[in-house]
Amino acid sequence: MSTVLVVTPLIIAAWPTMTAAISAAVGTLGFAATQKAAPQVRQLQNAVNRTEIELDNTEILEGSEALGESLTVEREGLRAVFSRDARGALKLCLEGSHLTKDQLRELGETLIGRVTQQYVYHRVVSELKEREMAIVEERVAEDQTIRIRVRHS
Repeated sequence: MSTVLVVTPLIIAAWPTMTAAISAAVGTLGFAATQKAAPQVRQLQNAVNRTEIELDNTEILEGSEALGESLTVEREGLRAVFSRDARGALKLCLEGSHLTKDQLRELGETLIGRVTQQYVYHRVVSELKEREMAIVEERVAEDQTIRIRVRHS
């Protein structure tokens, strides 16, 4: 007997959990973390091309570690700043002078998709272990779809 499970993510996490998911996801796209972003966020306002994306169905839990925190990553003249907005949602500001706003938005959607996938993957794997289920096989398809085959112990 087999079951197919399609996960529609609702992300509710603390900032440290999200930074771990962000770091893992952006690394696969060639981005590297930079220094703390407080001064860099102000610089984004002067960027030639800039876009902001808010991730729906997210809530970064309030706490001292989440207030004013952000994570900045860069790649080949592109800068992406992940942060928690005033309502608690995950927000991405992306800038790059050599890309159009549409190209930045497309790249931003890719980044957000990878972050969401990374977060959900780790939640699913944690839940499986908690429920004493063994992962028999994991595959990542060309379209980045992850298939996990499990067996109840």
